[in-house]
Amino acid sequence: MSRATPKRLGRTVPFEGRVFRIEQDRVRLPNGRDATLDIVRHRGSVVLIPQPSRREIILIRQYRYAIGKWIWELPAGTLDPGESARTAARRECAEETGLSPGKVEKLAEFYPTPGFCDEVMVFFRCTALARPRRAPAIDPDEQIEPRAFTIAEVRRLIARREVVDMKTVVGVGLIAR
Repeated sequence: MSRATPKRLGRTVPFEGRVFRIEQDRVRLPNGRDATLDIVRHRGSVVLIPQPSRREIILIRQYRYAIGKWIWELPAGTLDPGESARTAARRECAEETGLSPGKVEKLAEFYPTPGFCDEVMVFFRCTALARPRRAPAIDPDEQIEPRAFTIAEVRRLIARREVVDMKTVVGVGLIAR
């Protein structure tokens, strides 16, 4: 099997938004055929595993408009332009849980949908949680309810398919070994 890569012949940008942009590339594939590929370009994101104790995880409940449901999930957020993943993890933890982490430990990074998107999700365990001196800014499009669960409770939510978010299933798997 050839390891040659496609050659880009042209690019258009049919959409550019606040969180991502879509690029449409015309490419010549290694087999000589031409194709059009749609790519979602994303700055990257952080997924947080806030642990008030070794036995607990904070999940957040929020409405996800794209799927039309309220769901429990790990807190997460997109990196701001030029922001490091570690800085974003600290910011997002405070924004979404109301608690600032004293310790932020990088666990892993994964591409959730590499077939059409270049987003990298960086997973962090957040511990030594404390109330911040100042109330964090909340994104205007978010209505979030944080709640601590035992790891066993979260596993049961996953088994009953009450947690339907893949990043949450992966994140819990990273710490529940």
